[in-house]
Amino acid sequence: MNRLFRVILFVCLFSISDIQAQQVLPFPPTPSASKAGVTMETSTYKKRVEERHLPKNAPNILIILIDDAGAGAPSTYGGEVNTPTLSRVANQGISYNRFHSTAMCSPTRAALLTGRNHTRVGNGQIAAIANDFDGFSGIIPKSCATVAEVLKDYGYNTSAFGKWHNTPEDQITSKGPFDYWPTGYGFEYFYGFLAGEASQWEPTLVRNNIYVEHPKTSGGHKYYHLSEDIADDAIHWLREQKAYAPDKPFFIYWAPGAAHGPHQVPKEWSDKYKGKFDDGWDKYRERVFAREKKLGWIPPNTQLTPRPESMASWESIPESEKPFQRRLMEIWAGFAEHADFNAGRVIDEIEKMGELDNTLIFYIWGDNGSSSEGLNGTISEQLAQNGISTTIGDHIKALNELGGLDILGGPKTDNMFHAGWAWACSAPYRGTKLQGAYFGGTRQPMAIMWPKGIKHDNAPRSQFHHVVDIVPTIYEIDSIPNPEIVNGFAQDEIDGVSIKYSFNDAKAAGTRHTQFFDIMASRGIYQDGWFASARGPREPWVSGIPKGIKEWNPLTDQWQLYHIDEDWSQANDLAAKEPKKLEELKALFLTESARNKNLPIGGGLWSTPFYHPEDAPASPFTEWSFDHPIVGMPESTAPKLGKNSSKVKMDVKVPANANGVLYALAGFSGGITCFVKDGYLNYEFNLFEVERTKVKSKEKLPVGDIKIEVESRLTDKIGGPMKVTLKVNGKTVGEGKVSRAMSLHFTSNATFDLGADLDSPVSLDYFDKSPFMFNGTIGKTVIKYLK
Repeated sequence: MNRLFRVILFVCLFSISDIQAQQVLPFPPTPSASKAGVTMETSTYKKRVEERHLPKNAPNILIILIDDAGAGAPSTYGGEVNTPTLSRVANQGISYNRFHSTAMCSPTRAALLTGRNHTRVGNGQIAAIANDFDGFSGIIPKSCATVAEVLKDYGYNTSAFGKWHNTPEDQITSKGPFDYWPTGYGFEYFYGFLAGEASQWEPTLVRNNIYVEHPKTSGGHKYYHLSEDIADDAIHWLREQKAYAPDKPFFIYWAPGAAHGPHQVPKEWSDKYKGKFDDGWDKYRERVFAREKKLGWIPPNTQLTPRPESMASWESIPESEKPFQRRLMEIWAGFAEHADFNAGRVIDEIEKMGELDNTLIFYIWGDNGSSSEGLNGTISEQLAQNGISTTIGDHIKALNELGGLDILGGPKTDNMFHAGWAWACSAPYRGTKLQGAYFGGTRQPMAIMWPKGIKHDNAPRSQFHHVVDIVPTIYEIDSIPNPEIVNGFAQDEIDGVSIKYSFNDAKAAGTRHTQFFDIMASRGIYQDGWFASARGPREPWVSGIPKGIKEWNPLTDQWQLYHIDEDWSQANDLAAKEPKKLEELKALFLTESARNKNLPIGGGLWSTPFYHPEDAPASPFTEWSFDHPIVGMPESTAPKLGKNSSKVKMDVKVPANANGVLYALAGFSGGITCFVKDGYLNYEFNLFEVERTKVKSKEKLPVGDIKIEVESRLTDKIGGPMKVTLKVNGKTVGEGKVSRAMSLHFTSNATFDLGADLDSPVSLDYFDKSPFMFNGTIGKTVIKYLK
């Protein structure tokens, strides 16, 4: 019986029967229990009793999702990053050592929240590079309701905190539409950021559907940090939830920006790790591997996979650069521990409420493996997203000009560690984030704790599972059948299977027999103990445009084959010995790709700097007119002044001793600003901190009403050089040349402002005076792209 027919039949039955009503959501309102007569004397009054749709004592649910964190990092399972909260959950519950993500942020989150494979819900890659192919659109269809939508209808209070990353980038302005924001997907409350990352010191934040300023302090400190803020807010929400609805269970999705780039944390957290990584990533990986075996986290016959030939050894790093590389790892470790600590604050509050015994906690260490997007170590991690090559010398020179090693992790850098550290934190596996072919990108430790429903057991659960399995697990625990219709939309089938069967039986036979993986054409297919994979056209730690990417064809990729029931870490390629098995799995991969809208293979690469950056998500407009200054326009919807040829024309009334920002795009880690300082007109193109192109007018601006024009013309393709011309009242007052522009975006979570620079300041020239509001008057501003 096809799905449409089943739905039609079901709706017909629904009209005459309430027996299966729970499969059509939301539930119909409870009818009045009173009977009205003509007068109150002839009426019967009886208060209606709202039907309860959940089992008695249905558990509260908390999902903790750490960002960009590999299996070889947490101390809980053998790593050297202190994770007491993860250990607390594991030591009171159970752990899974063959649990998997998709290898990328948005895809994992979409799969986790819907129980469907990432391309089936339009999230074949991150929202910032979505395109028009169905599997890569960046939109979770309403035919795939999230777990929050279903739980809300069943009686849960639902909330989400931190990183979202599942809203189309052209729909994140304060004017919506809000259908694809967290509140449009069943979360009654949201506080966090919509993009893929945010400055931990100066984030652009949303509360429900409104952009808000972050508090000045967090976590009881005199400073502000995002991980602390979302813990503070979750604690506040929990207290109100208990006060207002103590009869309802709660569902919390707590997803910090840590340990995604930029790696930013208070210095005392990083200083805890001083000297701990001095011998480099190769030795770190060996130590962790030995400890993982000793703990029984991995089988005793597991092999430590070798470092890729394209990745530098620690010994090859010049001594002059090693202090920089060590400090980057110390900061990441402190950043990750700090996030774990703040997750613990949320759990502490649940315990204080007396609700911990009946709270089901899923603690997933990573929405993918550790990120190698820091390439060779960086002070500005968006360089990799834009396909820009640099040298370590460029970074260290710029860092020294900013203040040296001590400023790493602070507001003046968007640092990320060397890819070697990401690889080390993936021990014992091959690969890193962005590699669906290898477990270093996809295998995530998970701990589950539910004192009332799960007996603690140290034995790792080794059944092969995936993030799509969390939703059906929750539904089984709450006796919720998969809904047929939600909010009027017929629902697609769920891909996940419940893992409840393994809660109290570590050796239970696994129920997931097949799972496909594909991120940016790095792909794999699992079936009953076998895994076939193809690396794809690039290695994420190699900078610049991958060699031969334009000629790449997925049909000619070389595949590997692993019998992972015997070869835990994908150490022994059996492709040559088992060609029939390999061909069988390759055919299965294509079948699964067709079923899951994962075509074309490599479709997630379309809008990247490698192929068609002109098709990356952006405003559909080519001309903007602002009658008054405006602030807080998300970069993804603003004029892309650093990517396209453009002209900015402004009517400005200049006072004596004029100062302030005329316009600014993005932030300190990369952006463009035009400002007036001591009467002189200035322009700066900040290429991710490693290059700053400055143009200054030869003379002071005249006092009074003037017209300012800033013309930026690409002299080559997108990402190439750009000529900049400043004009006042039609006269050229300054010229300069940007050696290379950006090809995707400056940041994921900053804004475009007129009359001030409200994000982290683009330029050092007014860093201490931020937001450096213009002290004159800005009239009409017109921005248009040039052909």
